[in-house]
Amino acid sequence: MPRTKQQAEKLATTVALQPAAWGADFRAQQPAASTPGTVAVLDEQCRWERRALPKGVLASRSLYSEIPSSGAKGEVRVTAAVTVHATVLDADDQLSTTLEEPLRCREQQVRTDERISELMSVGIPYGQGTNTYADDQVVEIGKYLTGNSEQTYRWEVARLGTVIVTVSLKGAKGYSVDELSRYSSQALNTMLDRVKFELGGQN
Repeated sequence: MPRTKQQAEKLATTVALQPAAWGADFRAQQPAASTPGTVAVLDEQCRWERRALPKGVLASRSLYSEIPSSGAKGEVRVTAAVTVHATVLDADDQLSTTLEEPLRCREQQVRTDERISELMSVGIPYGQGTNTYADDQVVEIGKYLTGNSEQTYRWEVARLGTVIVTVSLKGAKGYSVDELSRYSSQALNTMLDRVKFELGGQN
């Protein structure tokens, strides 16, 4: 596992999915990546913001991609994020926080005119359900609201040792729930495979 900030930053950069890794139809959003040295945090007022890396986090990187709207189909937006912690306990704490956040904030503000609501989350430890690939996993689903538009929202988080990989997805008109779920699941598995490869196999 990465022990230094430099090792962690290299791993996060290698693992986070570029648009092409999502599929041929994806392109980078603008901005295409998070501000270096920051991590996404849900604040006390249930608003998402980026803050400086806290103690216990060595590196964090988020890449933003999209399928542009075309014809009868709307715009799909996705995020692939990697956070590398100093210890397994620190990483496990992030999973616990992720699991508890929908209880604290059933509705979360993403941007001025965008919010997530009707959130539900479930924890899936290794060996339970279909989780045979990560030490722990959290899946969160809800509705993504932009003005009067309501779309599917899905967030998948998985831990391998001290590394957390995250995929979030905002659906769009013309895409089925199953189709969107495949995008997020495949992206998560790809990043987990990259973590295992970079670290020389299972942690």
